[in-house]
Amino acid sequence: MSDSDLPFPTLLPDEPPWSWPMPPAGARRYAAPPPLGTPQPCRIETQTGLTLQGEMLDFDPAKRRLLFRAASTAPEASLPFTSVRRLTLTTPLALAARAADAPNERAPAAAQERDYKLQQVGQATTQPIAGRSAGHVETAEGLYLFSPAEDDTRLCRVFVPRAAYSRCEFGASAEELAARHWIASPAQLVEALAQQQRQPVIPLGQSLLALGLLTPMQLERALQRKDSKAALGETLVDAGLVSRADLQTALAHKMGFPLVDLQRFPLEPKALALLPRRLAISHRVLPLMLDQERLVVAVDRPGRVLKLRQLQAYAQMPIAPVLALKAQILVALNRQGGEGWNLQVSERVAFFPTTI
Repeated sequence: MSDSDLPFPTLLPDEPPWSWPMPPAGARRYAAPPPLGTPQPCRIETQTGLTLQGEMLDFDPAKRRLLFRAASTAPEASLPFTSVRRLTLTTPLALAARAADAPNERAPAAAQERDYKLQQVGQATTQPIAGRSAGHVETAEGLYLFSPAEDDTRLCRVFVPRAAYSRCEFGASAEELAARHWIASPAQLVEALAQQQRQPVIPLGQSLLALGLLTPMQLERALQRKDSKAALGETLVDAGLVSRADLQTALAHKMGFPLVDLQRFPLEPKALALLPRRLAISHRVLPLMLDQERLVVAVDRPGRVLKLRQLQAYAQMPIAPVLALKAQILVALNRQGGEGWNLQVSERVAFFPTTI
């Protein structure tokens, strides 16, 4: 048999090298972490209760081992994952440069962060592994978490080996906790609209907490860092803790606009039928209900209120605006069908790339 008769060998592509998981998309974009083999400052909590400070030199998820040294002159130690309770890489991930065409708005950090608690089976009396994370990735070797750094805008990488826990629990985000107090029924909304003019103006910080856009700790630290002459809202936007659109929502809420939880509020089909869906999308407006001789709609910022006058000709009645978070409005617009609102795939709404 000649060489030309031999079958051509099939070349399999090389598997990409393992890399540390990145935070889930949402709040911010982060630059890639240092490659494996690069010394990285870390803190290791061991299964015996010790806390070690030093550098992680390497991390091998396949062999379930990491390489550690307490100082640059100290000897290297190979630690099996079974001896580690929690590893924290103490240098926060660097923020990635924003692309020119990237959206201006980001989900607030408070909507991503939540408490976590990890417990071992049969050791209910042992103190659980607890903390706060802006997302997680669970793999065969363990749980990767992303702990907020002290500046509230960056994240530190955390790893808990599979051997260190058997059950994980995640709490509600600040937004989810706040939403429990938002308006969820037509009766509540009618009452809130009747009382709107009598509502006192509340501090901006209180409004941000009520909307779930900040956690109490984030607000406290922001107030401590804020320049005495700077406005709190602008300080938070500059720091990347809230978007300018979310700030506008908070300013409207502090002035007394009712806030509706669209995940629980029952939409009235007759209200939806009064506005063409293309207009609802272009104005980012969601019809909610009819209240006597007016149409109640949800908007995400007060600047849209003046534009609503253009829609009154379609609805043939006055329009009363209330507030809802932008993300909830977009989800609801995608979810709703019915007469004049049947969805084609091409009609689905994406997050708008600007804060308009």
